Amino acid sequence: MAQVEKNCTVLFDTEKISSVQQEDIMKDLESADARLKANAIKQTILMMLSGEQLPRVLMSVIRYCINTEDHALKKLLMVYWEVVPKHGPDKKLLPEMILVCNALRNDLTHPNEYIRGSMLRFLCKLREAEILEPLVPSVKANLEHRHSYVRRNAALAIYHIHHYAGAHLVPDAPELISRFIADETDVGCRRNAFLFLCNEAETLALDFLEHNMDDIGRFGDGFGLLVLELTRRVCRADPNLKGRFVRCLFSMMSAQSPGVAYEAAWTLVSLTTAPTAVRAAASTFAELVCSQGDNNVKLIILERLNALKRNHSKVLQEVLMDILRALNSPNLEICEKTLEVAMDLVTPRNILEVVTLLKKEVQRTQENDMDKAAEYRRVLIRSIHQCATRFPDVAEGVVHTLMEFLDTDGALDVVLFVRAIVEQYPDLRPSLLRKLMDSLGLITVPNVLSVALWILGQYALTADEVDEAFECITEATGDAPFEEVVADSRGDLPKEGDTASVPQTTTRTMVLADGTYASQTVVSETANAAPVLASEGDSFLRRQLIMGEHFLAACVAASLTKLCLRAFALLGESSSKAKEMQIKSLLIMCGMAMVNPVADGTTGAAVPSSASTAMAKAYADSRESRSGGAYEDCRERIRLCSRLLLDPALRQSLGASWLTGSRQAFAELLEERRSIAQSKSARNEEAFRVEADELIHFRQLRPPAAAADLDMIDGDDMSKATGADANADGASKLSRVYQLSSIADPIYAEAQVTVHDYDIILDITVTNRT
Repeated sequence: MAQVEKNCTVLFDTEKISSVQQEDIMKDLESADARLKANAIKQTILMMLSGEQLPRVLMSVIRYCINTEDHALKKLLMVYWEVVPKHGPDKKLLPEMILVCNALRNDLTHPNEYIRGSMLRFLCKLREAEILEPLVPSVKANLEHRHSYVRRNAALAIYHIHHYAGAHLVPDAPELISRFIADETDVGCRRNAFLFLCNEAETLALDFLEHNMDDIGRFGDGFGLLVLELTRRVCRADPNLKGRFVRCLFSMMSAQSPGVAYEAAWTLVSLTTAPTAVRAAASTFAELVCSQGDNNVKLIILERLNALKRNHSKVLQEVLMDILRALNSPNLEICEKTLEVAMDLVTPRNILEVVTLLKKEVQRTQENDMDKAAEYRRVLIRSIHQCATRFPDVAEGVVHTLMEFLDTDGALDVVLFVRAIVEQYPDLRPSLLRKLMDSLGLITVPNVLSVALWILGQYALTADEVDEAFECITEATGDAPFEEVVADSRGDLPKEGDTASVPQTTTRTMVLADGTYASQTVVSETANAAPVLASEGDSFLRRQLIMGEHFLAACVAASLTKLCLRAFALLGESSSKAKEMQIKSLLIMCGMAMVNPVADGTTGAAVPSSASTAMAKAYADSRESRSGGAYEDCRERIRLCSRLLLDPALRQSLGASWLTGSRQAFAELLEERRSIAQSKSARNEEAFRVEADELIHFRQLRPPAAAADLDMIDGDDMSKATGADANADGASKLSRVYQLSSIADPIYAEAQVTVHDYDIILDITVTNRT
């Protein structure tokens, strides 16, 4: 297997470097000016990184720059020592490097602690054992320096020398660092020393951790993260050692650093499935998601809670209200993710608290200073609908509150929720119908009006409800005709008996493109007439009917027809009240049928009866040319409603289907949705499968251990016995497979990505289909 020629720890942009001769660089290095020397070193570094070989420059650097006291030039020299070739063609160390070692040793014993620390930091990047070997005694001596900056970098240098250059250079490093960390008080020095113990002397690290378990919180965030990394590595190698880290993990979950608390909770959950551990981790996640200000951090924590919910939903139910505190975030995406996590955790025990909180959030969306209030309100309404569907006891207390928002942006979600509640809970129908009648005049969205009209026409079952619903709808529509009133040139409305202005006819002669003459006749009405509505106090429903909202007109006709059919069924065919409702409904339907739809945004008034016959026909033809198939369909439905009210035989044959057919279809739709949701939930809660010969550890047969040890391992037995881990692992593997080529390609390739801590493993499968 081929090896990399040399490692690279420095990277600069070398595209814009200027071409400089080697002699010019050597001349600048011989100068007494430190600025010229620094520029020459920079040019040398860039040229060497771009592939140039400057062998003669090395000796000039050693002669004229290696003993400089300029700090900036010393830093440039450290970069130069990284990139310069240190071996000759025979793979042996260059003789000049002996002089370099002497200069490095002098910097390691320099009285300035900054120079010492910088040189120790530089030694972490060297991999040549021949250069590092004579420097080891000086590095060890720096472990006892009075300044913590020097000691910190000395511990780090010993770790890199022992790990990369070879343990034979510092054979006593584990004992040396063990004594050093025991006496050290600086946070950074202790962290670097523990880094050495974790990677080079794991036993000593565990001993130190066991003796200082109560003081981990005082050792800093970096030390805590190292402890967590050591915990994961040790427990992965030997699961029986989990109990040694219980107290440590629980103490770090209450750390002031959010990073340490998050990693501790994640580590605890990854090591055990015991309810106590999961409960503590969930509480930590819930606290972090409410306390952190970064939205990205909140989304990451919510993803962790969502993953934890799949196998430990009962434990997370205890911290549900803490999780819902994240709804105070102004970010809509965070609120949606929070509700997604929380809705599956709602139970009969906490449903009242959850619904109360959601109602408060819905009311909070009415504040003027809230961003994206309409979108957030729709999300909340859907969540409340989901809660009311699952728990009927809270429906009554929720639906009346939501109906206050029928005139807002989320009115469509509210009215759909009301429609489902009216069907599912018959006891709430009278109060909901009465509330809907009171709110009908406040609705300003055509789609919401259509649903509200369907509810009134379908669920008004008693004589009083039919009468009230009919009066409410006819009051909102007004009397026919549904047409505009045209103002004259002075802006005055025409009075009763006034006639419309006579169209003016203009004839003129024009020249065509081929040079011949032709006559052109133009018929026009008065240009200064401005259309206005009949009354500014008209309801929104009437204004929509005047403007040619044909689908809404068909909904009005269907609702009035159902109410009339219900009145005939309840009061009898000869009832005067039912006949009065029939006549009034027919008049309204005829008025709506005369209104044509509009495609260009103008009003769809009825054809003016005062115009001449030819002009009226031209006006109607122009309106019909803009009418689409949807209008014809709605007008056909209005005609069917009229025939149904006029023809007793037709009413006798189709009346039952009109009154009960759509209601039964809607009930079947709700039942189908409920069955789909239940089947989906059943798939999520499907029992895990495990092989018959899978090994099961019984805790009663284990040797005696601490109580915490048993608490850490109890849940693992149950998960293994039920096959939870195996099933989750298989599903996660499939979700991490990414297709790299088409299935029909001769060479098929796919990749499986596995991320563990900071390691990313890419497993690529290539199949030759030829």
